[in-house]
Amino acid sequence: MNRHKRKILIWLAALVVIVGMGFTVQRNFQFNKGGDANYALRPQDAKVKNGIIIFCYHRILKNTLGVQTSKLLSSNSQLHDFDVPANQFASQMKYLHDHHVKVISSAQMAALKASKTPIKGKYVVLTFDDIDRTTIDNALPIMKKYHLPFTTFIITGNTGRYREGTQLATWPQIRAAKRSAGDLMTVGLHTHDMHYLTKKFTPIFDQPHEYHHFTRDFALSKRELKAHLGVKAQMFAYPYGSGPRRISDFLSRQDLPHGVATLDVGIVTEATSMNNLPRMIINQNSWPSIEHWLEK
Repeated sequence: MNRHKRKILIWLAALVVIVGMGFTVQRNFQFNKGGDANYALRPQDAKVKNGIIIFCYHRILKNTLGVQTSKLLSSNSQLHDFDVPANQFASQMKYLHDHHVKVISSAQMAALKASKTPIKGKYVVLTFDDIDRTTIDNALPIMKKYHLPFTTFIITGNTGRYREGTQLATWPQIRAAKRSAGDLMTVGLHTHDMHYLTKKFTPIFDQPHEYHHFTRDFALSKRELKAHLGVKAQMFAYPYGSGPRRISDFLSRQDLPHGVATLDVGIVTEATSMNNLPRMIINQNSWPSIEHWLEK
């Protein structure tokens, strides 16, 4: 078999894998919807005049031929609902910069909330879930260019793994990113190894018998973060949107000064609990409603 034929077979095998996993990842999609099929701001949220909108990014893929082909052949939500093409991401960050939108860190958001005074004006907090290679390779240079603060949530037990169609960053890559970004980058937790669904496609930590497993997993994720990056966890983000009351109560007792992030649609106001911070998944469906809110 010549080299050309081997390359064709490798491409075909890769496409079969992508198509094959598409069903499973699409089923995962329902747990990341954030309460709205299009991820857009709800009418009642669009009317809020003052507050903080937390952006949630997952994948920042370059719009290559391989990516375009994969999107055509697979229903994988990581390629559709959770991807913002790198050129669009650059345009969004340029928009924030050019329109003088007040982009603040999660620490500044926590300070605003702690002041117990009405939030005046509109603010944006930028977050990235999972910290895969596209965050480091494609998003980080843009963030540095415009000097925009951001928070990344790490699945501490999954670093370096290939999962759900994406290559997660390794600890050395994350350390290099932190050195490069400096104070612009804040690090939070996304569990240690509980970012997965049961056979019935429900989040594992939603199961009542998994509560103590979750508390141990949380403690381990804190230790891993400290061991690998030398920093203390400031914030936690739920996988698959949010969690049951028992886990919410547990997290409210932990030292997470920047809060607990969900994927519920909404705007953070002075009335919002720091233990239940809504975030907006950014994609081509949600961006127009967010842009409209910022311009009002």
